[in-house]
Amino acid sequence: MTDQETARQAAEEAAAVLGPESGVIASADAAGLGESTFAVLQRAARKPGATAAATLRYWTSIAMAGPVATARWLGVDAPPPVPVPEGDRRFADRSWTDNPAFFAVRQAHLAASRLVNDVLAAGAGNATDDAKAALATGFLLDALAPTNFLFTNPAALKRALETAGASVAAGAGHFADDLLNNGGRPRQVDTRPFRIGENLAATPGKVVFKNDLMELIQYAPQTPKVRAIPVLASPPWINKYYVMDLAPGRSFIEWAVQHQRTVFAISYRNPDASMRGVTLDDYLIHGPREALDVIGDITGSPKIDITGLCLGGALTAMLAAYLAEKGDDRIGSVTLLNTLLDYSQPGVLGTFTDEKTVARLEKKMAAGGVLEGGQMAGTFDILRANDLIFNYVVSNWLMGQDPPAFDILAWNGDNTSMPAAMHSFYLRSLYMRNELARGELELAGQKLSLSAVTNDTYVVGAINDHIVPWHASYKTGGLVGGTVRYVLSSGGHIAGIVNPPGPKAWYEAAEDTGADPEAWRRENSKHKGSWWEDWTAWSDARAGALVKPPPMGSERNRAIADAPGDYVLG
Repeated sequence: MTDQETARQAAEEAAAVLGPESGVIASADAAGLGESTFAVLQRAARKPGATAAATLRYWTSIAMAGPVATARWLGVDAPPPVPVPEGDRRFADRSWTDNPAFFAVRQAHLAASRLVNDVLAAGAGNATDDAKAALATGFLLDALAPTNFLFTNPAALKRALETAGASVAAGAGHFADDLLNNGGRPRQVDTRPFRIGENLAATPGKVVFKNDLMELIQYAPQTPKVRAIPVLASPPWINKYYVMDLAPGRSFIEWAVQHQRTVFAISYRNPDASMRGVTLDDYLIHGPREALDVIGDITGSPKIDITGLCLGGALTAMLAAYLAEKGDDRIGSVTLLNTLLDYSQPGVLGTFTDEKTVARLEKKMAAGGVLEGGQMAGTFDILRANDLIFNYVVSNWLMGQDPPAFDILAWNGDNTSMPAAMHSFYLRSLYMRNELARGELELAGQKLSLSAVTNDTYVVGAINDHIVPWHASYKTGGLVGGTVRYVLSSGGHIAGIVNPPGPKAWYEAAEDTGADPEAWRRENSKHKGSWWEDWTAWSDARAGALVKPPPMGSERNRAIADAPGDYVLG
């Protein structure tokens, strides 16, 4: 057994002491997190000066914790040896500051976290290993935080006293149920109140086309007249399409329909092993390109706007480039929501797209034909472990609270898989080789050039997006050939899209000048409200005159079922 294999096995065995949630990091170590951490620690060991300084800093902080805790207890406003990181909500309870014992416990954890970060900094030297080591150690430190254990969580102890132990009993029940029925992980959401077609994916419409890959939904008009140019919603096929039609009042599709647009949406089939050979070419041709044929037949419009989200946005840009090379000018305006076209700075997902990780993933997909949706969900959870895992350890298991009934989390748990051939090509061609941005990507026999896309384009990024960092989405303006309006919205990867007008919503919008994104931001001001409102004005100016709504379906493409159709249930 090699040193790397030994390190990987040791990391997985060490993770097992964390309890049921450790399975997340163990399964994710197909990414080689353990061996990368081992490599960083080896480099740090060759720098005794730096590691000694980190160790001295740690023990100095530990030694100061007791005296500072005592001083604060006596009323002296002494600064903590290790401050709580800005934005860390785990230690919000006043006991962490006022109670000497809890103050010391918190300081011990923060000092240990700083020691680990200092050692990783000393061992830095390979970007891939450094990122993986930071992710792995960060997860372990978060898992071992005192807030995750009953007797070192003052808020949980207070609740136990207030409820005469009822919260502890309820939490134990949640833990047992999750252990038996949820893979040992705390539930993020109570899905019982939600029904697809009733209060999720509920905008009225009809399925007007179906093939082996997708169903096409046409939404019923809700205004006497509509804009002449229809719009196609191109969703990702990671998770279900209805993040774009989430719930009444929180649905972008509903908003567009209510604002005089004829809207069509693709609902992709959830892949199974029989689709192992489906390629990105197939998604291009039998997804949005075939949808354009149907929409043109039903509406008679020579132009069709497209709004693409995430991977569906990338496919939208690919289709626009593909059709431009073919001399097909059916696409009108293009809207790209939280979409990555330049993969040179892919954010935290870049941690999982090196050669070794992709090769291991391909081996796993070869056995099952798909990348299981649960595995992808686990990976995304690791990236925000405090919010998506340990937050629920505390609320569900320690505090005895029921998980929330929240539409976004209900959608997030409705996982889909990815076809092996398509996913392998996607990771290698885009994440690893960045072929789309470099003009080297070939699909359906055509090399794609984004500079050939001269359509007016509306690009949305979200300030807290960890999947598509907004700085990366801003690069779209330097890739496509048309005029680009860039919008930075409040929220993250999903909340930035499910962004109806409200008191907390804001956005910044201006033409993408191609300059540094931070320079662009300094030159623009923040607007209260949702980018949905800005998009409506922008798209209306390009969507033609007001006309009578088209029929629901056509003689060739008849309505065959009520929305949201069958594929969304798979």
